[in-house]
Amino acid sequence: MFSSADYAFMSQALRLAEKGLYSTAPNPRVGCVIVRDNQIVGSGWHEKAGQPHAEVHALMNAGAASRGATAYVTLEPCSHFGRTPPCANALVDAGIAQVIMAMQDPNPMVSGRGRALLEHAGITVESDLLQAQAEALNIGFISRMARKKPWIRLKTAASLDGKTALNNGISQWITGAAARHDGHRWRARSCAILTGIGTILSDDPQLSVRHIETSRQPGRIIVDSHLAIPLNAKVLQGKTDTYVFTANGHDLEKISALDNLGIRTFILPNAAGSVDLYKMAAILAELEINEVLVEAGSGLNGALIEAGLADEIIIYLAPHLLGDTARGMVKLPELMRLEQKIALKIQDIRLIGEDIRIIASIHPG
Repeated sequence: MFSSADYAFMSQALRLAEKGLYSTAPNPRVGCVIVRDNQIVGSGWHEKAGQPHAEVHALMNAGAASRGATAYVTLEPCSHFGRTPPCANALVDAGIAQVIMAMQDPNPMVSGRGRALLEHAGITVESDLLQAQAEALNIGFISRMARKKPWIRLKTAASLDGKTALNNGISQWITGAAARHDGHRWRARSCAILTGIGTILSDDPQLSVRHIETSRQPGRIIVDSHLAIPLNAKVLQGKTDTYVFTANGHDLEKISALDNLGIRTFILPNAAGSVDLYKMAAILAELEINEVLVEAGSGLNGALIEAGLADEIIIYLAPHLLGDTARGMVKLPELMRLEQKIALKIQDIRLIGEDIRIIASIHPG
């Protein structure tokens, strides 16, 4: 049974973990506080892959006060040597008496081992305090570990009648500045932004974070079945990791030119001559991509939903109407029965400036 103080200390650890929202990929976001005599004596969070983990920062901050103290950590302390030494060993060496963690490590190769190491050393371990909040913070990392695919989040901006552009393709700007800035926050927390060749040819986007401060740019993923992407496209410029997925393995000259630009090309045709989205998702997981933000047209949005690969959708609705000839958000086959509808579970609704932002999880039929 956790006390109100336990909840307060873990809430502080979660707030610390959020400080790594834009910077820890491919690692999880983790926070830790060290408490002795009901006072926080040390705190820290994981700031960047390859740098010390949250527990190490907190222990260094606490110093000798760590001995006999309780560590509140948002994820099970690691027990293996990765980019840094095991945190579980550091907690043992510091003389921590108790560890309270929000959730187990979802990595099946290490899950439970950190806890076992701590308990073997005589440290009391409790788990699942504010577990749902910790899981939400690392939803992409959990997806990659447990499902071998990233968490795929669609983002779209539309009029109140669900239209993303005029019939002639004009779409800038449907929503206001506040919604666009909010969209860049979702870009910043993502490991990569995914779009289709149609968006590249019509809008020539950069797919970069510009409106908020961030220490890194997300990677860029282009689905381009026929390898039609122009070599001077803005999305191919710069040093950001960029991946092109295509079904066309015959245009060796274009593939070589992309390689010269530092662009990795994956040839993944399916039976219909399009990109195999399932194989693409698996490769993205192998590339240690946790969260993917999709900013694409209705065709790719619909294909990802139909394939059961889209997990969540963010919709910004502007307070105006564009009419039935304008372009829609999602292209799906015609439904014959209401039972075939795509079910959504609303997670959050709020005003962003003058626009409505809806976040919903997707549950394909």
